[in-house]
Amino acid sequence: MKLKDILLKLKEKAFQIDFHAALEKLQSNGKLLLSTVIVTFVVMALACLAVFSVNVKGPEQVLVPDVTGKKLTTALIEMQAKKLYPEIQLRYSETPGDEGTILEQDPSGGAIRKGFSHISLVVSRGVVIDHVENYIGENIDSVRMKLQTLFAGTARPLIVIASPQYKADTAEAGTILEQDPPEGTNITDPVTVHFVVSRGPNFENTRVPDLIGNSVSDVLQQMSRTRLVFDFTAHTAEPGEGAGTVVHEQTFSEELIANYTHVAVEFAFPRQAQGGNIYGIFEDVLPAYPYPVQIKLTAEPEDGDAYTIVTFSHPGGAVTIPYAVPKGTELVLYVVSSAGEKEHKRISVR
Repeated sequence: MKLKDILLKLKEKAFQIDFHAALEKLQSNGKLLLSTVIVTFVVMALACLAVFSVNVKGPEQVLVPDVTGKKLTTALIEMQAKKLYPEIQLRYSETPGDEGTILEQDPSGGAIRKGFSHISLVVSRGVVIDHVENYIGENIDSVRMKLQTLFAGTARPLIVIASPQYKADTAEAGTILEQDPPEGTNITDPVTVHFVVSRGPNFENTRVPDLIGNSVSDVLQQMSRTRLVFDFTAHTAEPGEGAGTVVHEQTFSEELIANYTHVAVEFAFPRQAQGGNIYGIFEDVLPAYPYPVQIKLTAEPEDGDAYTIVTFSHPGGAVTIPYAVPKGTELVLYVVSSAGEKEHKRISVR
């Protein structure tokens, strides 16, 4: 064998030895690399899990302080110390001098909440009114309505009106003439206000109108113009009497009589409907008023729009009103005041 062939075989054998050694080394390093990758993945997963757990847990829980009845500044400091966020709402209160005081809170003191939670605080903005106003010259019904609206929904109104004292005066009936306590009196507790109220002028007298022969519509016009109380009665018209007119009226020796004196008036009404109208006397009994109030009688026909029959002043007690309306009409009596119209009685004409 030649030397050249021997060297070639030795070279091939050396290459085979190196290749097998390299392959074994590569296999050994691959296992190490795989182990390293697995360990790295596990460590990263544990780290992510730890970070997620911390974020989910969030702020630590705290005890909500009870700040009801405390001033707002004190409440804010206590909430800040607990890392709580107050949400403030303002509301009028019923106790003078408690402006800026915590009236309510939600959740209440002692509750457990996470830090940075929101706590609702209701703060007093003081009372609706803190002094007595000037009511002289106003109508007492208007003042009552004003105070009822002002203290609506409160269990303890700060101003209460005592039973008024009435006296005759040139001012319109119902006008407040005097008040006690006076304007500007501070309100520290509920105050009872005493009023002196005008009954209206008591020196005016009224001339009695001559109603004999007047129809129902004529009499209604006189009722709206005069300050007298007419007590109406009726009988079925007899031969010679004008059906639907006044046939008797009370007479007085004096030409002028005191306002709201009762005057008896008698009608002669037709036996049956006349001109499509039924005749009658509307009767009711009203409370006794300290001064005359407006009274209104309206008609609501079955066909057509409602209309007013008459409006007049009346001091209360028995009230009578003549009418001539179609059958089926609803008659409604209203008492009218500064507070509005209030239905008192309703009848149906049959």
